[in-house]
Amino acid sequence: MNALTLIFTSLCVFAIGYRFYGLFIARRVMALNDDRPTPAVTLADGHDYVKTDKYVLFGHHFAAIAAAGPLLGPVLAAQFGFLPGALWIIIGAVVAGAVHDSIVLFASIRHKGKSLSAIAGAEIGNVAGKVASIAILFILILTLAGLSIAVVNAMFASPWGTFTVFCTIPIAMVMGIYMHNIRPGDVKGASVIGVLLLLLSVLAGPYVAANPTLASLFTFSKKEIALIIPIYGFFASVLPVWFLLVPRDYLSTYLKIGTIVLLALGIVAVHPQLQMPAITQFAGGGGPVIPGAVFPFIFITIACGALSGFHAIIGTGTTPKMIARERDVLFVGYGAMLTEGFVAIMALIAACTLVPADYFAINSAPKAFEALGMTTVNLPELAREVGEQVQGRPGGAVSLAVGMAYIFSSIPFMKGLMAYWYHFAIMFEAVFILSAVDAGTRVGRYLLQEMLAKVYPRFTDNTWTPGVIVTSLIFTSAWGYLVYTGDITTIWPLFGMSNQLLATCALIVGATMLIRLGRARYAWVAVVPGILMIPITMSAGYLNITRNFLPKGLMLLAVLSVILMILMSIVFISAFLRWYKLLQVKERVVDANGDSVVENVEIPDDRYALPAAQE
Repeated sequence: MNALTLIFTSLCVFAIGYRFYGLFIARRVMALNDDRPTPAVTLADGHDYVKTDKYVLFGHHFAAIAAAGPLLGPVLAAQFGFLPGALWIIIGAVVAGAVHDSIVLFASIRHKGKSLSAIAGAEIGNVAGKVASIAILFILILTLAGLSIAVVNAMFASPWGTFTVFCTIPIAMVMGIYMHNIRPGDVKGASVIGVLLLLLSVLAGPYVAANPTLASLFTFSKKEIALIIPIYGFFASVLPVWFLLVPRDYLSTYLKIGTIVLLALGIVAVHPQLQMPAITQFAGGGGPVIPGAVFPFIFITIACGALSGFHAIIGTGTTPKMIARERDVLFVGYGAMLTEGFVAIMALIAACTLVPADYFAINSAPKAFEALGMTTVNLPELAREVGEQVQGRPGGAVSLAVGMAYIFSSIPFMKGLMAYWYHFAIMFEAVFILSAVDAGTRVGRYLLQEMLAKVYPRFTDNTWTPGVIVTSLIFTSAWGYLVYTGDITTIWPLFGMSNQLLATCALIVGATMLIRLGRARYAWVAVVPGILMIPITMSAGYLNITRNFLPKGLMLLAVLSVILMILMSIVFISAFLRWYKLLQVKERVVDANGDSVVENVEIPDDRYALPAAQE
């Protein structure tokens, strides 16, 4: 099949989904109203709660949610053929992922920018909130470890990519100072400055790599990168959002969206055929990349790009504290998810343009590939052109970079530039992932502050520097340890399962809030995907434990899987009991926002109250 078919189909479905289904959810289900002030206005503190332009916020939100998942997941799922992944991405993004992101963001705005666990506690009950907070903290640690390991594998021994990624940090700081101090609100001016500086850093990359002295400064081993990334996450969590996190994410969005658009144009120009069949012989299981069968493993392999619980962490973390108007939820929440779905389609196409034998040679361990009895076709030539040893480097990043470089270099006037495009793609992947690392670490700091505040209330004060530093240090140390000691083959399967469990939890919590708000007749938009994902994810978790972790002696991962499944089951059962109780209520009351609701939930301001000097 020609790759253009997938591009055209996905764009049409996403456009129709946004115009009709997304607008229906915004107007009818959530009833967004700009007359209600958002937490960015009512709790503004200049540090975490900052009213932000919707286009800048879209950039931050998209950069934060679009991590390794939409890039690596579809590449790994190509083992089953292009059809299962394409169907899950296109359908799942519209009816599950974008719905999930919008409702979670809406719920957090109504709960004064609080985390998912705090929302679960208010909407379902204290037990559910406490259980959810523990589960979410563990899931976030596993998520950041999995994402960071992908960065380590992409950046080690690559001075070009490392130099360009490092350049995005001071460039973002310059943009932040410009928009916040020099010319407040001048988004266009900051964008021009950022894009020009980023372009210069990309162009300077090959010269840095070619210079022995400069290359040595930006060449790091796996262990060194594994230490640098948590250090970066710590500072991104501690510094004000306007100084590093938001402008860096906004800057990287230009790179991300620009590259994806360029890749789409390249596919239009080259119109390559998908070499991978629609369904492979590994759909029933036994593949060298993913050990399980297409059902249910397609749903946990492609997480981000179709449905992702990590989005709930961002959607109840940094983004709701910066959104200026309620109606921006449609553009930021629903729109960013569909954009990520298109990224996932591009990644799937890039992987499937490789000859199957070449694809499996890259994504399988040497012994596993040898057992397949396949012979590589174009791989030796591809490795020579990119100047790297690409065979036997599983994880998805390398095969995606090779596929992208192959498409770009196939354009007539770009022939001979495959090495350039390969290293550019590696840098592109790293920037994607690090944007989620900085936002995810900040959200982890929020969660720890909420939990420690029960012991020492001052942790609720986001301006208390010792509390911010302590919680950031604890959290980055936790996921940094896993990055330093683990590898993608041990972390990614657990990340996929736990990530989808969290997405299911967020949908269930969101449905509970809709029912309480008196919109039970519309709650099906969250109930249907949430209910369907419970047996899918639980069965995938069971198969992971019995057929993947236990046979390999991975007892820690097996125990973590069981604990997370039990914790989430408690939340689900508590939510269902809450639904039953709410549906029995006949009379309505008026809440603080003036809405007619089934039951009024008190949402105190004390957790995020401003210091006395700022009130």
